Amino acid sequence: MQRHQLRVIAMAAALAALGLSACSGMTQREKNTAIGAGIGAVSGSVLTGGSTVGTVGGAVVGGVIGQEIKKP
Repeated sequence: MQRHQLRVIAMAAALAALGLSACSGMTQREKNTAIGAGIGAVSGSVLTGGSTVGTVGGAVVGGVIGQEIKKP
């Protein structure tokens, strides 16, 4: 089971990196928000054992934190 979770996390990180590479027209604040939401979603999913509520909650919290980093 541990090996499966590690593969899922690695695939999610790779997909996030590929998805964000296509966002060249975004402002830095928008990029930070997207990155924070992605990291938060993966973290929330891992911490809650794959719970939908944990994944969505982590994405929301991560997005807010990402948006607030280096605010102008």
